[in-house]
Amino acid sequence: VQLQACGGGLVRAGDSLRLSCAASEGTFRTGYVGWFRQAPGKEREFVAAIRGSTSATYYSNSVKGRFTISRDNSKNTWYLQMNGLKPEDTAVYYCAAGTVNYISSYAYTERWANYWGQGTEVTVSS
Repeated sequence: VQLQACGGGLVRAGDSLRLSCAASEGTFRTGYVGWFRQAPGKEREFVAAIRGSTSATYYSNSVKGRFTISRDNSKNTWYLQMNGLKPEDTAVYYCAAGTVNYISSYAYTERWANYWGQGTEVTVSS
């Protein structure tokens, strides 16, 4: 399975971007799909996820209310709509997918992520 992420770029604070991640196969309807990010000099962190079995969505506190995750099962693709971008959102964004239906407390961790995309860079200038 290959995940292809795209949609990153250089934007100004307050702008919006939409990231996309397409899976080469599989729909991950029983597991999770989502996004993580890694800012320069920092560890990778959770951003958002959708649990396949319930369609529940999960967000980190830092993006809640500004970012929206969604998916299109017919296209094996999921998205991250990022509004109100801030300089602290600058990072490489990685999409991820997993096949195991972990309990929701694991949604905010990398435990559910079996597959990773190559990353797309988002830079937000002030």
